[in-house]
Amino acid sequence: MFRKSYSSALILAALAAAGIAQAQSYPVKPINIIVPAGTGGPDTVARLVAAQLTQQMGQSVIVSNRPGANGLLGSDAVAKAPPDGYTLMVYSSGLVVNKYLVKKMPYDTEKDFTPITNLVISGGLFITVNPALPVKTLAELIALGRKPDNKLSYSTPGVGNTWHIATELMNERSGMKMVHIPYKGGGPATAALMAGEVQVLLSSPAPVLQHIKSGKVRALAYTAPTRSASLPDVPTTAEAGLPIFQIDGGWFGMFGPGAMPSAIVDRLFRETRAAMNEPQTLARIKALGVDPVGDTPAEFRRFYDNEIRKYGEYVKIARIEPE
Repeated sequence: MFRKSYSSALILAALAAAGIAQAQSYPVKPINIIVPAGTGGPDTVARLVAAQLTQQMGQSVIVSNRPGANGLLGSDAVAKAPPDGYTLMVYSSGLVVNKYLVKKMPYDTEKDFTPITNLVISGGLFITVNPALPVKTLAELIALGRKPDNKLSYSTPGVGNTWHIATELMNERSGMKMVHIPYKGGGPATAALMAGEVQVLLSSPAPVLQHIKSGKVRALAYTAPTRSASLPDVPTTAEAGLPIFQIDGGWFGMFGPGAMPSAIVDRLFRETRAAMNEPQTLARIKALGVDPVGDTPAEFRRFYDNEIRKYGEYVKIARIEPE
């Protein structure tokens, strides 16, 4: 018994030493960060962090967009990649929502990804409209959206993402009826609003902030309990007359494939947090209207598991059926 336990201990010690050695030499080739969406949103934050990681780690950190199937194509590529730290993912809360919207998932949402760190969170979503729409307040939008013959439609980065669920919750809690038009990413969804293809968009700050300030879109309300520091003149939904509708703006986190060596996970976490704290990178992230996080892998795992449960409840309330 003693010899068997001793042998097992030696094996574990050898594996641990190998993992540490691997992390010390890592990376020896370029790192690919997959964003399972188009431009805008997680893509913007991923590119800021990747540029600084490239300087810190001595290897190119490349961001590649792989939209499609509401994020499933890019996510599945990461889930099935070798867990060696060379294929990573930056994605939003859309990752956890697919579990409830897709009947035949190509991967296990809980087991096939390794949470590394939560990059940023958005305090809330801006309820925005095309300036040509004859409404100046949330109350006016709701009154228009309640009319049986209204022609209102709204854009999102795809079926089942945070923006989609939030808008369906607003429909349900305000009595509005708006038609969903999905696009491939936050950038295209915002462009559709500005072009007048749709009239309404609920968006996290990053894709719309500059367009609100330039007057290309009009912000009616903010879905957080307090006003956004980036746009303090925009009222909260409670102030605008819809106190029963409050929802956070989601998050953008970094993941790897499941079963990544803990030493490499820890190295990536430390490098990523350092990259986000670099003054210029930090300033650019804050300019997007989001709040940097940089929590530990263990903290992010707990957060991630809670988000899976939370969005399951949201999907039920929003009455979005799996396909």
